[in-house]
Amino acid sequence: MNPFLHLSLHLAVADQLSIDQPPGIRSACQTLRSRVGDHEAAHAILECLGETIWRAERHGRAMDANAYLECVRRAAAT
Repeated sequence: MNPFLHLSLHLAVADQLSIDQPPGIRSACQTLRSRVGDHEAAHAILECLGETIWRAERHGRAMDANAYLECVRRAAAT
């Protein structure tokens, strides 16, 4: 992965968690962190965010916040 993209995604996730946007991301992240630890949780969330952004770009649509949140919740459940 491009290191600049990787760092940008980390910053985006940190921003999202600080304001709980999309609503529920903070809770889903806490659940994930309790299962796998901080580092693994951060990278699972980055994967979800990257995939969600990729899909939005591919289909020429806005980012699907519900799909993003559901991806994080699935990661926390497995």
